[in-house]
Amino acid sequence: MSKVTTGMLHHVELWVPDLPRAVAGWGWLLGELGYTLFQNWADGRSWRLGSTYLVLEQSPALSADEHDRRRPGLNHLAFHVESRAMVDALAERAPRHGWTLLFPERHPHAGGERHYAAYLEDADGFEVELVAPETSVNAL
Repeated sequence: MSKVTTGMLHHVELWVPDLPRAVAGWGWLLGELGYTLFQNWADGRSWRLGSTYLVLEQSPALSADEHDRRRPGLNHLAFHVESRAMVDALAERAPRHGWTLLFPERHPHAGGERHYAAYLEDADGFEVELVAPETSVNAL
C-alpha cells in the first residue's frame, strides 16, 4: 500500500443504475489504469490503486435512474496516464467496452492546445478524462 498523505483521496463512490453494465466498462478501464479488484458484494464492486479505491454501487436508495454530468454534482473523474500513446490506445479501445469518445472533433486537445487527453463517457453518463503528462512547448 502507498504511503498515506493528508489530503489524498481515500475513495470515490459512484452510484450506478445498472451494476453489471457499469462493472463491464469501469472494470476494463480501471484495470487498464492499474487498479485491481478490491471488494465484491451483491450490490457493488471496488477497485484499488495504492491507498485509493473507487466504488461502484447499485443502491436501492437511488433517486433517479440516470446521471447527468451537467447537473450539480460530479462532472467527471480525471486520471493520469503514462503517455500520449496510452491515451490514444485507451481512446481507441474504449468503445468496445461501452465508452464513447466525447468532443471527437477536438480530440486529443479538447482541453486546450497544450492539454493531451481523452474524454470518455459511459452508457450511464459518467465521464472520465485520461490525461497524458505535460510536455514542453518545443515538443508540441
